[in-house]
Amino acid sequence: MWCTRTALGRLQNIAPCTVNGLHRAMSMLPKVYVTRKVPPDGLDILRKSGQVQFEMWDSDDPVPRVELLKKVKGCDGILCVLTEKIDAQLLDAAGPNLKVLSTMSVGFDHLSLDELKKRGIRVGYTPDVLTDAVAELTVALLLTTSRRLIEATHEAKTGGWGTWRTLWLCGHELANSTVGILGLGRIGVAIAERLKPFKVKKFIYTDVEPRPELANMIEAEYVSLDELAKESDFLAICCALTPETHGICNWNLFSKMKKNAILINTSRGGAVNQEDLYEALSTGLIAGAGLDVTTPEPLPTHHPLFTLKNCVILPHIASASYTTRNAMSALAANNLLAGLRGESMPKELKL
Repeated sequence: MWCTRTALGRLQNIAPCTVNGLHRAMSMLPKVYVTRKVPPDGLDILRKSGQVQFEMWDSDDPVPRVELLKKVKGCDGILCVLTEKIDAQLLDAAGPNLKVLSTMSVGFDHLSLDELKKRGIRVGYTPDVLTDAVAELTVALLLTTSRRLIEATHEAKTGGWGTWRTLWLCGHELANSTVGILGLGRIGVAIAERLKPFKVKKFIYTDVEPRPELANMIEAEYVSLDELAKESDFLAICCALTPETHGICNWNLFSKMKKNAILINTSRGGAVNQEDLYEALSTGLIAGAGLDVTTPEPLPTHHPLFTLKNCVILPHIASASYTTRNAMSALAANNLLAGLRGESMPKELKL
């Protein structure tokens, strides 16, 4: 039901004509569909704004596509998450009233940007607020992978922990290492800032072009993609998913990496060719990989990567802290409301 219950409930004892008038007034508010049960801070902003009537798919699981296409009909705004494909079919179903699309994500590869631009639909997204959470998780995943912590806990639980052995479960340390960053943005900088205390010797990066302002913050050197592969002891994938970066981490890149190199991906699964990664890990071409993102998501439990001890896979939880998810939800709601008012959004994706 469209969220007008609270306001009407407060007026139960008021004359029916007043209630009917309020109902008519609220029915004229912009109509918004929220495609998932988002964290409470964002919902509170929508409810308390008095500026929209909204309906929400009240579940932690994705809204079925058929239901989504039905519910967006006639909407002025949509607040979505990264599991919803916003394409021509959906925009056609929504119709000409749709003015604003607000996604609770920093990535936007689930959005058909050309279609949104063609129809004059403004887009809000949620960068910056998840930088710290993603950087923290990236460091945690890097350490878990490089020091073989998943293997170690398994051995401790299953009786593999015997007498002390000189090279048993040895991994690779950060001290005196070279850390490479593919795609230097706020998150890449935040990762490097957290790794500095581990006595990393050198930070290098590659991007579509040098990023001197950001690079100076962490004293990172700009290098080519080939040099990044050859020099990195740890390689963190932090790039957006674009046609240019799709499958950029492939056999060609892995074949140039050190045998002791660790690959970490907390950006988008599509940046890594997973078949090539499996071959690189299973043949010892590189030492290990830690993935918070895969293709598809969820990754089927029978996928070959799950059979490898030197591959740690997480279920896309980089931004999964209460603080960050609520901040993302609040920003998505504020983007939506500002867009519907015709004002500047706090964070708008310029098409």
